[in-house]
Amino acid sequence: MRRLLSAASILALSLSCNAALAQSPARDPGVAAIDAERMNQAVRILASDEFEGRGPVSAGEEKTVEWLADQFRAAGAEGGGPDGSFFQTAQLSRTRQDGPATITASAGGRTLNFERGPDVLVSSDRPTDHITVADAPIVFVGYGATAPERQWNDFKDVDVRGKVIVVLVNDPDFQAPDGDPVAGKFDGQAMTFYGRWTYKFQEAGRRGAAGVLVVHETAGAGYPWSVLQNSSAAPKFDIVRANPDAERAPFQGWIQRAKAELFRAAGLDFAALKNAARRADFRPVELPGATMSVDFGQIADRVQTRNVLARIPGAQHPDETVMYGAHWDGYGVGTPDASGDKIYNAAVDNATGVAALLELAHAFAAGPRPKRSIVFAAWSGEEAGLLGSTYYAANPVWPLEKTVANINVDSLLPGTEVDPNVVVIGKGKNQLDAVLERHASATGRTLIADPAPQAGAFYRSDHFPLAIQGVPALFPAAGFTGASAASRDYVENRYHQPSDEWGETWRMDAAAADVALIYAVGRDLADSDAWPEWNADAEFAGARAASAAERR
Repeated sequence: MRRLLSAASILALSLSCNAALAQSPARDPGVAAIDAERMNQAVRILASDEFEGRGPVSAGEEKTVEWLADQFRAAGAEGGGPDGSFFQTAQLSRTRQDGPATITASAGGRTLNFERGPDVLVSSDRPTDHITVADAPIVFVGYGATAPERQWNDFKDVDVRGKVIVVLVNDPDFQAPDGDPVAGKFDGQAMTFYGRWTYKFQEAGRRGAAGVLVVHETAGAGYPWSVLQNSSAAPKFDIVRANPDAERAPFQGWIQRAKAELFRAAGLDFAALKNAARRADFRPVELPGATMSVDFGQIADRVQTRNVLARIPGAQHPDETVMYGAHWDGYGVGTPDASGDKIYNAAVDNATGVAALLELAHAFAAGPRPKRSIVFAAWSGEEAGLLGSTYYAANPVWPLEKTVANINVDSLLPGTEVDPNVVVIGKGKNQLDAVLERHASATGRTLIADPAPQAGAFYRSDHFPLAIQGVPALFPAAGFTGASAASRDYVENRYHQPSDEWGETWRMDAAAADVALIYAVGRDLADSDAWPEWNADAEFAGARAASAAERR
């Protein structure tokens, strides 16, 4: 039985945070006194059942954002949102399952029935209460990528309007053998944005498809089917769009690799088609005589969620911003696991990151005032598709052209042993690596690239919407990369599961060392006049150049 926290417990921690702040001694501004126990207790509270898995637009959200605002205020930060508030309200479209789904396909004279959950997952971002697609032709479009800068177009001149498209997960060069013409075309094992399901859904909508199904394979996706299935009943969110029918297909989702019988029934070899899709001259293949029908109800409405923004104003350049970000949301209350637990407490992912933001606020408030402003952004809706940070990128409170860098904190592991290796998601993309390396080396640590680049983590966390706008991003020390035995255990047994919960034996000493490291990086950036840039071959370099022109 997990421990519930009373209001008195939460108040007691708040008071202890205030006391710790009052007793903070003066120190070298480049060295942070990060309190591992205070971080641990913050995770304990945020990951308790009382916060109901911190689902956006829920009672858990209200408890979470109000508690975070109180903690930032107690740490010595001021509101960083509009008009000095601690909150930025984001307008969202929400859809929720309403009853069962009927999913069938006809091929080769057979009718195939698919069960929602074990076989196929379907949902819709369209704000309507019923989705019906009847007898739509099925087209296999390889990886579904349109990447002119890489001389790649999986769609060619094929019109997929009104058709269900089936696409492969990840990029065309994923698992390509050495010497294959496609090897390295899409950054090798490092998944690009074209490999992400979010891109594939967007491309299907843009091209007018009736639906899109991504073929799930654990290696290419980076997580097992259970991760998708267990969170599938949770509400789906999207930012409010002026014309959602023009941007979103009627339905979207995933299909198990084992259900390739659909291809066999149509007289096609799925494995052969998958191999063919690695060629630049691949053309879409319509499954002969095959059609798919999908019918399900949903509840659609508009809702609001809140980002929590706190700020330490700069003493000399308050209009220039160094940003730290972490998402406060989890999956809320969802599908029960084998034990019957249905609260997705989201302790590692990402109560730990939010606890880090609070510690960073303490550290910056207790030290000398930085030259540039520091903004702490606790984002909403990351698990639903980076929605809080996407909304901010479209509606920035602090100008993006004057945002020096965005340091992302997502999933710190409990433990006492400091890993000598610091994983950097997206290593080699910009000049922030050099700043991190300088401070890591001073403590005997070494930067390493993401050991699981095929999972596309750089395109799956909240720095990404700001990176698209040109803001340099640093994403170090993520715990879901499998870089260590503890990380592998977490990914295999607790990632996005109800079992991602705080334990009585938790210690946050190692995580505190990581937070001290990123404090040093942020302090360095805040007290300098430098403007770090993307490397010339990074996909965001052009956007940064444009923002630099605006800055001048």
